[in-house]
Amino acid sequence: MEAPQKLYLLDYGAGNVRSLVNAVEKLGHTITHIDTVEDFARADKIIFPGVGAFGYAMQALRRKGFVEPLRAYIASGRPLMGICVGMQVLFEGSDESPDEPGLGVFEGRVERIDSSTKTVPHMGWNAAHVVGTEAAQGPDVGGDRRYYFVHSYAVPYTACGRQCEFVHTATRYGDEVVVSSVWQNNVFATQFHPEKSGSAGLTALQSFIERDLVRPSDLAEIRAPSTVEAALTKRVIACLDVRANDQGDLVVTKGDQYDVRESSEAGGDVRNLGKPVDLAKRYYDEGADEIAFLNITSFRNMPFADTPMLDVLRQASRSIFVPLTIGGGVRDITDPDGQHVWPAVEVAGEYFRSGADKVSIGSDAVYAAEAYWKRVADGAPPTDGTTAIEQIASRYGRQAVVISVDPRRVYVRSPSDAPSHHVIATSTPGPQGEAFCWYQCTVKGGREPRDLDVRQLVTACEALGAGEVLLNCMDRDGTNSGYETELIADTKAAVTIPVIASSGAGRVEHFSDVVDRTDVDAVLAAGIFHRREVPIADVKRHMAQHGIPTRTVE
Repeated sequence: MEAPQKLYLLDYGAGNVRSLVNAVEKLGHTITHIDTVEDFARADKIIFPGVGAFGYAMQALRRKGFVEPLRAYIASGRPLMGICVGMQVLFEGSDESPDEPGLGVFEGRVERIDSSTKTVPHMGWNAAHVVGTEAAQGPDVGGDRRYYFVHSYAVPYTACGRQCEFVHTATRYGDEVVVSSVWQNNVFATQFHPEKSGSAGLTALQSFIERDLVRPSDLAEIRAPSTVEAALTKRVIACLDVRANDQGDLVVTKGDQYDVRESSEAGGDVRNLGKPVDLAKRYYDEGADEIAFLNITSFRNMPFADTPMLDVLRQASRSIFVPLTIGGGVRDITDPDGQHVWPAVEVAGEYFRSGADKVSIGSDAVYAAEAYWKRVADGAPPTDGTTAIEQIASRYGRQAVVISVDPRRVYVRSPSDAPSHHVIATSTPGPQGEAFCWYQCTVKGGREPRDLDVRQLVTACEALGAGEVLLNCMDRDGTNSGYETELIADTKAAVTIPVIASSGAGRVEHFSDVVDRTDVDAVLAAGIFHRREVPIADVKRHMAQHGIPTRTVE
């Protein structure tokens, strides 16, 4: 009887590897972490995932003494699969960390994606086009399937030099075409995340685990970059506001303009729309492209390590293979005993290790932006590396940091009435007929207004290292009247990072309308999905019928 293959995971501290482990186990296999140099010799196959900075990955490998054992493993001919940064470090170097050499397995350098013509990071579901002759026993990628990408740096696809020897798929992002997977001899690697790409990603992962991938050596020609078609889709995100009800159970709730309790006539209880993991799994099955858990309960009476949201993430990531975002409480935390202090970057790290891919920062993003602009006013360097945004982005990459914005309209008769704020003309007049407004940021779940507008917030947070904006609007929340398109369009124009439209969706037309008016990167809804008033499938079908590309579920 043939002994089972020994599949190993090379983890240098990249963040969320739990989802990869869960994906491998979902496919019926087991995987062992590489803990020592000796483990390389024990492995039959290795999967090498990575997120964050190129330099951090290479430095972590060196600290662990893994660089030379990894090179020796590759030279031995045993199979290796790299993922995201785990693919990038196989090249000669990266503009992200110019002084840090890569492993040099493949010719070429990793370059910054051009943000002057499109949002960066490249974040969302895109195609991976096979550029050469498809091999019957090759990696099972390509076709009409979509895969989840999230990266700010990439290897340009040129079809020149030695790329015909190792490039397997290429992907168009706006005016650039990048290498989305490589395959040469025993090495297969992807820029996209198969463990976050639903059934398409699981299929790709399964082909590496269960096949002996041997690339044909006679691929003298590969397709020109100009023939690689655009295929990026707009993301549809399901959001779950999670809090403890009066009995202490975690439930999904939804507020009307941030009030999550039923009326006093209905008992005044916390509105209960279901259990977090059950609802999240339903949304995954229905085709949600991402799922966001927003924790709106404080758990200050228990150690952070016992916070129920960590267990929600662990359970959800066992059966949900699309990106998961967690928001709420991403700040410095001191346990009730006063002995253990968790810096925000460690709080984020614990969320990542529990299954999250991104963390959403709300009130602390406002405080960070206020400090940023004060330093600018004082003539000091605007960044000092102390904020949660900077520290998390430095360790895990800016794509891991979402800022959640909770603004409300402040009406003025003319821009001169608010000289220190960004004022726009509004098609929704104020109570006294005011034709202008600015959008005031709030903290503490919308309860406390601040002297900071949305444009000031998002531009500061982008400079600090945030990778995405989740843009709510308190005036629209729970109204089912449509998104605040003026705010969304204005914010899209202010930043180069992706923007998610949130608050106000009530019917399928609202989703296509906000995309058409603002070219927003993703659309989010909560209550109408929870109550099945508007199914996710109907939203995607409607968007597709209106020429807006969306991901279909296999």
